[in-house]
Amino acid sequence: MRKLIPSSAFVFLLALVSFAQTPTPTPKLVAEDNDDVVKVSTTLIQVDVTVTDKNGKIITDLKSEDFKISENGERQEITNFSFVSATSEPPQIPVKSKENENFSNVPLPPVPPRSDQVRRTIALVVDDLGLSFESVYQVRRALKKFVDEQMREGDLVAIIRTGSGTGALQQFTTDKRQLYAAIENVKWNSLGRGGIGAFAPLEATPLEQSQAAGNTTVTPEDLEEERKQLKDFSDFREDIFSVGTLGAINFIVKGMNDLPGRKSIMLFSDGFAICSPDNPDRCARIVDSVRKLTDLSNRAAVSIYTFDARGLLTTGITAQDNTSGVSAERIQNLSNTRSGEIFDKQEGLAYLASETGGRTFFNTNDINRGLEKALEDQRGYYLIGYQPDSGTFDAKTRRFNKLKIEVNRKDANVRYRSGFFGVTDEQIKKPSNQTAAQQVFTALNSPFAASGIALRLNTLFGNDKQQGSFVRSLLHVNAKDLKFTGEADGSKKAVFDVLAVSFGEDGAMIDQIGKTYT
Repeated sequence: MRKLIPSSAFVFLLALVSFAQTPTPTPKLVAEDNDDVVKVSTTLIQVDVTVTDKNGKIITDLKSEDFKISENGERQEITNFSFVSATSEPPQIPVKSKENENFSNVPLPPVPPRSDQVRRTIALVVDDLGLSFESVYQVRRALKKFVDEQMREGDLVAIIRTGSGTGALQQFTTDKRQLYAAIENVKWNSLGRGGIGAFAPLEATPLEQSQAAGNTTVTPEDLEEERKQLKDFSDFREDIFSVGTLGAINFIVKGMNDLPGRKSIMLFSDGFAICSPDNPDRCARIVDSVRKLTDLSNRAAVSIYTFDARGLLTTGITAQDNTSGVSAERIQNLSNTRSGEIFDKQEGLAYLASETGGRTFFNTNDINRGLEKALEDQRGYYLIGYQPDSGTFDAKTRRFNKLKIEVNRKDANVRYRSGFFGVTDEQIKKPSNQTAAQQVFTALNSPFAASGIALRLNTLFGNDKQQGSFVRSLLHVNAKDLKFTGEADGSKKAVFDVLAVSFGEDGAMIDQIGKTYT
């Protein structure tokens, strides 16, 4: 067998009958209750709404007449209404036999849960494109505490980094060991927009250094022009990485669409600015990216909660600042400049959470306290539906339809996604007649594990002088999941493809092999 040298490996299998390109079974994790799904169709718009009291507790006793819903400013009649409670405990996941307990102290991996055993689906997204070195340390601590103390039986959890591709350690799992391994891979990304600290260190610009060295030809206008150029470059770089962060979250939300029920994303970031007075195009790009993400989140029933990983900050001069050669004006304005930066980046996190039906948490050093409040939001929600008019799906405009939902209850807080584009779910749903190659491509590009065919992999690690280190994998395929056809001689035949791809922990593809079996 060809050797593979992966840090982690995925195996995807597609089964095809010999006479037709029959699509493989859909992933096991599918919604069993079709009513528990956000819908966007020509006959029904159905959205999920969270209502809490002033203490952040879910309000459960509201009726349809307590709500008002408007689309693009026009009042809509509520035709569908229900409250979905998520407080019940899931069926217990069976524990593997311990007959051989005396022969090994190695803990057995948990049995993969069925869809009805999943209590909460949570993606912990680490924005390593935008975290400072200091923030990464705080996020790692918070993630470990979440897995240790806040993760419950029935929770399906993934830890995903915005700056990396698909990796085996970034899959949804109930296995805490895999999550601990994923946490160990959360590191500062030196190529991202985050520096060592929350703020870029104060230091003299090249012209300021030249002026301090005695160059009398440097004018105030020269200094101002230099600062403007440096700021423009910084804003451009910030813009690129901010859009990259939103693009990565888009990718994650698309992958979560196939998972059942309501899902949540917990985004840990140092934030991003939405608009700049000097760059109106930036505002348009960020807002457009958030609107697309809002539409995807709505259809996938995903709410996004954002956390400012910087915690409480001081805006004055710190040990990393070097004031030598810096103009007195810049030093005097330092506190105001940094305060404005804090506000601008928190505004981006707040806007993203507000548009996608989540909450934002900042100005606190206790990330896990915010996680606790976000998890409290998962205890229940309302499904509200109405019949759209003909203008909702106008093919000429494909406009973004703005939603507004109000509740007739004092001190109640209402959270929902701000709207959707005028395209039905049927128009954008995945094609059901994908070829084998297309199905493999889709599976490989998803950040989540999915297979309709039961597989069991036994991996053997070895090393010899000729080959060096290698991995041999023995794959067991459950023949019950394959489709057999009758042959003329009375025998049964099945044709299936096996594709094995090895990925490094950073998501980079290392090697692949593929073969058709009969």
